[in-house]
Amino acid sequence: MAVACAALTACGTSKPALPAPGTLPSLSLSASVQPSQEEAPDERLSGAVQTQAVPDKQALAIQPLAGNPNPDGYAAREDAQQLAAELARSLELDPQWVWNAIAKARYKESAAKLMMPAGPGTAKNWGVYRSRFVEPIRIRAGVNFWRRYEADLKRAESIYGVPASIIAGVLGVETIYGRQTGNFRVLDVLTTLTLDFPKGRSDRSAFFKTELGEFLKFCQEQQLEPDTVLGSYAGAIGLPQFMPSSIRRYAVDFDGDGHIDLLRSPVDAIGSVAHYLAEQGWQPDWPTYFDIKPPQDEQALAKLLAPDIVPSFSATDMQEMGASLSPTGQNHPGQLALVLLQNGNDAPTLIAGTSNFYAITRYNQSSYYALAVIQLGEVVSREAARQNTQTP
Repeated sequence: MAVACAALTACGTSKPALPAPGTLPSLSLSASVQPSQEEAPDERLSGAVQTQAVPDKQALAIQPLAGNPNPDGYAAREDAQQLAAELARSLELDPQWVWNAIAKARYKESAAKLMMPAGPGTAKNWGVYRSRFVEPIRIRAGVNFWRRYEADLKRAESIYGVPASIIAGVLGVETIYGRQTGNFRVLDVLTTLTLDFPKGRSDRSAFFKTELGEFLKFCQEQQLEPDTVLGSYAGAIGLPQFMPSSIRRYAVDFDGDGHIDLLRSPVDAIGSVAHYLAEQGWQPDWPTYFDIKPPQDEQALAKLLAPDIVPSFSATDMQEMGASLSPTGQNHPGQLALVLLQNGNDAPTLIAGTSNFYAITRYNQSSYYALAVIQLGEVVSREAARQNTQTP
């Protein structure tokens, strides 16, 4: 999910006048629960894949979700009233409109539970992680997506410098090209995680309070009813699983219809992912990583691994410390990071990540995630090209 989305991470506009309370159109999408980001290879992996296609705008059912004044709601809570007043004041929104929205929010215990860190489990394993994403269902969906939106993928690559394969890889890993965008009401989860963030882990309530405000501002700008927008358990929205702040900062109207719609417009999603990565420092025509053999000296290896995924060494630095880079890697002009991905009890996978590899980790702060995006995109691009050559 870009922050652009939780890594909380992830996940990611125009400002028309505020409509009168109660006059906003509603938006309801059918989507399966999909944890939008994998912060580590053993956490929150994708669930069972459903087979519904990305809906066309004309085929969507427009149906409001009624408010729920029940014991799990926030309408009677003083802290919710204070929150609404604070957000309205800081964001210059109509106080009554903000309160009407937050009063409809319901406590979501499941979202709170999903915020808790994963318990002790098996060792991290890149091979297992990869198999969850570079697999037949995602590849087939990706090829179909590529063939339908190839012109838009290539247009985004031309404008932002981000390869079409990377854009396709992000959308495939995040939501299987729109099949799993989440069925939580975003209003519910962001209010829950602001006012009732679970105990037992570092407090992220301030982060979600900011995202709640950004979400309400986004709804005002795009003329959406806040209690009808659906997303992930962390509040990430749409095909690319952008958090609300990332939508307002990085999302673009790539289909030119006058609205930013990451839920229903794959074309907007394509442009927004490319724009996000470009803003994270993507360098056109640079690779994402190179093959590397690590140094035998333990102290040199430890020094190279210390910065983790942050590019901190030149190719010359790495070679002087005993690492062996591929021929193309030896001539790379930028900084590199020695990235280690564990493979359970087997030997780890090591690569030399460029600043473009690091840019993908700004979407989700995980080297496993970044490499899955890269490799899924490569397979989808290659398979789509192969099928095109076989088409009479």
